[in-house]
Amino acid sequence: MMANLFSSFDPSTNWNLSLNWTSTMLGILVFPLSFWLIPSRLGLIWMKITSTLHKEFKTLLGPSPKGLTILFTSLLMLIMFNNFLGLFPYIFTSTSHMSMTLTLALPMWLSFMLFGWINNTIHMFAHLVPQGTPPVLMPFMVCIETISNVIRPGTLAIRLSANMIAGHLLMTLLGNTGSSLSTYLVSLMLTVQIMLLVLESAVALIQSYVFAVLTTLYSSEVN
Repeated sequence: MMANLFSSFDPSTNWNLSLNWTSTMLGILVFPLSFWLIPSRLGLIWMKITSTLHKEFKTLLGPSPKGLTILFTSLLMLIMFNNFLGLFPYIFTSTSHMSMTLTLALPMWLSFMLFGWINNTIHMFAHLVPQGTPPVLMPFMVCIETISNVIRPGTLAIRLSANMIAGHLLMTLLGNTGSSLSTYLVSLMLTVQIMLLVLESAVALIQSYVFAVLTTLYSSEVN
């Protein structure tokens, strides 16, 4: 029952190629050329958003290499774009799968850890024991901090994919029961689904922001 329920989110096509994953970059192809060349209101709004994100990430990162905020802003835009694209009917939501979210989280976390342990080894060792920890608890705190660092990419990936698939699954369950309901209940169900769609739009924005901010905080810890 549950396997069949979640199989509706699997990337499958009539051919032997998983063409559903092309939705990850599909929206870039439909942008008009004038968006890249001619200043417009949409372009100005986009630049305003990226400028605000740059300032916020710069505050979180502190003294960091120049241009690092571009990485996190691009990450936020990529996740937000795929989250919103998945709200349209018959479009595959790539961010609801661990193969996508873990691909984003694991290389970022691994690069931060390698950079920190190679360049700031003493700082990374000191970070394993919080300031003010009693000597008796230090071995336990090292184990706890190590485990919390190791599971970070998994928590990032699971948080994003679980939040994205939860709303889609609820809307799918409501839609499947529509054929057996009366006219009054169908209208009520449509109202509930519209409210869920608005909620999913907010979740799509919030989860992309949370993913980018947490990645930024993990980066600032190794500097």
